[in-house]
Amino acid sequence: MRMYDIIEKKRVGNELTAEEIRFFINEYCSGKIPDAQASALLMAICCNGMTMEETTELTLTMERSGDILDLSPIDGPTADKHSTGGVGDKTSLVVAPTAAAMGCKVAKMSGRGLGHTGGTLDKLESIPGMICEMSEDMFMQQVNKIGLAIVGQTGHLTPADGKLYALRDETATVMSKPLIASSIMSKKLAAGCKNIVLDVKYGSGAFMKTKEDAVELAEIMIGIGQKAGRRMTAVISSMEEPLGHNVGNSLEVIEAIQTLSGDGPRDLLELSTTLAGLMYSSCFDTPFEKAKELALETIRSGAAKDRLRLMVKAQRGDSNLVDHPECFETSRFTQVIRATQSGYVTNMDTEGIGLASCILGAGRETMDDAVDYSAGIQILKKTGEPVQVGDTLAILRTKRERSLRDAEDRYLSSLTISEEEPEKEPLIYKILEG
Repeated sequence: MRMYDIIEKKRVGNELTAEEIRFFINEYCSGKIPDAQASALLMAICCNGMTMEETTELTLTMERSGDILDLSPIDGPTADKHSTGGVGDKTSLVVAPTAAAMGCKVAKMSGRGLGHTGGTLDKLESIPGMICEMSEDMFMQQVNKIGLAIVGQTGHLTPADGKLYALRDETATVMSKPLIASSIMSKKLAAGCKNIVLDVKYGSGAFMKTKEDAVELAEIMIGIGQKAGRRMTAVISSMEEPLGHNVGNSLEVIEAIQTLSGDGPRDLLELSTTLAGLMYSSCFDTPFEKAKELALETIRSGAAKDRLRLMVKAQRGDSNLVDHPECFETSRFTQVIRATQSGYVTNMDTEGIGLASCILGAGRETMDDAVDYSAGIQILKKTGEPVQVGDTLAILRTKRERSLRDAEDRYLSSLTISEEEPEKEPLIYKILEG
């Protein structure tokens, strides 16, 4: 079998066999296929797509390229939640402890932020002392003990995805639904959870810009998961504006704690109770509406916040901050952005707002960049809200004073203020069940 022939076959739009896909992944991971040929195949896939059978085989082969976690020592139904990424998306910090307090065993592996999207690990590591790396045995012991652990992915899981993603990032082949689906699902399958809930986002701050593309991506991932014996559900949610009011690592942790304390923004609470409800519904065969109501009750009772405190303490973080979020480290420099015209906020370029947060130091352009955990943006006016001249639109926070001007310019260029009040889209477009 020759890589040249596989490239040519996909270049003209033909379907690859399971053997050809396995040959490509295994030989590329072993260093026998050069980046030039792998890049050529990725571009052919990006241009011509893959069938469901090809995408599933690619995913399963990537899953088998490294270790596969056996979660059978965990006593109870295991559940995981994955978001395709967004700005201000701190739902994992609300959903995971809520689902755990409801009885799910949440064994979650998360990633770091890159570009305009944030990462759960960066948010957690803004808590002093927080450890997000642990052995497999410690991971499962913690899930058994308190029902919850959120850690970083071990380097031994899906090494094929790591190699391919780096190459996709360099060759403009990231935006391919089969490649996105196989990347996400290979990691989810290797992580071992039986019940998987996906939050697939669309809009200006998401990879998928339209509802239709988000639904298509979700359907591909649901199909892969079902063929691998997982119970799958997906929420299609809007990222036409940041989620909640805070963007930036410690700022988002504070907002998540406020939500678990019963004082968070409405959109974050709505999406979080939906996702936690779906996790519980999947684990215990409970009707979704009843499960969602239970999620809300779990937050109102304080049980979800208690579970977050237990997780932070178990992972050596300063758990006092869960009760006193006002004690988080604050940024040295702030900049208030004020409105120069009256009207309504009619549009928010969410990706641009995420990039403004990166300019302040809250994100990174490469995985080696340092992060300012206290940096970020507090958004006071969102889509549909009225604005008067002089009103505060947002507050920028950073330790890098020189970044304030560029971040302010980027933020203002991401807002549209008009005279006519806009119609605001619902946060949740659709729920898909496998």
